Amino acid sequence: MAKKQITPLSQRTSLRTHRHFCTLNEEENKALNRYMAKYKVQNKSKFIRETLMIAIIKKMELDHPTLFD
Repeated sequence: MAKKQITPLSQRTSLRTHRHFCTLNEEENKALNRYMAKYKVQNKSKFIRETLMIAIIKKMELDHPTLFD
């Protein structure tokens, strides 16, 4: 399998410039760490970002307006 071509930051079209913070309690943090260890997740921020966006997109698809309800 060929290596993925990495484009320089100056040429990327979708830079992540907006920061969002969330805090977890002890049980939530343990659950997240346990999940990441079990499924060998290597990039925590990518995992959280992708999981969040998948949930948002699914919810938006379910809530789209329909002509015949």
